[in-house]
Amino acid sequence: MASSEMRTKLEAVLQNLGIETVCVEHPEVFTVEEMMPHVQHLSGALSKNLFLKDKKKKSLWLVTVLHDREINLNELAKKLGVSSGNLRFADEAIMLEKLRVGQGCVTPFALFCDEKKEVKFVLDSSFIDGGYEKIYFHPMTNAATMGLTPDDFLKFIKKTGHEIVSIKFD
Repeated sequence: MASSEMRTKLEAVLQNLGIETVCVEHPEVFTVEEMMPHVQHLSGALSKNLFLKDKKKKSLWLVTVLHDREINLNELAKKLGVSSGNLRFADEAIMLEKLRVGQGCVTPFALFCDEKKEVKFVLDSSFIDGGYEKIYFHPMTNAATMGLTPDDFLKFIKKTGHEIVSIKFD
């Protein structure tokens, strides 16, 4: 399914929840560095998202952190109770199957596609506790950035049925 169709589905879910969003359209971006010139004017928390797998247990993890965080996969593995060295990037095919997004588009908004709850969601606690008015993620496409309040984001995640593994990355 095309990202524009998935974005329309996401927008319907958000609308049904009464969630208001702001959206900035921009060229397709595949890294935070490519995204920044288009969104640096936004006030709030911008995200970086990693889709990971545990080599041994075959667990899948969507990790969402503040855009400027450096993530050490071995340290993250320890925080998640995964053997060191076993946390790695998952294949794009798995991401497409489970979250219906491809490379450069991974986003916590895609959790509404994971009806079987096969993806564990790890969130940088700063998104909720950092005092941000808005927090921003890709809306199923890497050609836009969508913002909403932290409370509305929590409402959305609750609707997906996913538990949040909140981690302090400071």
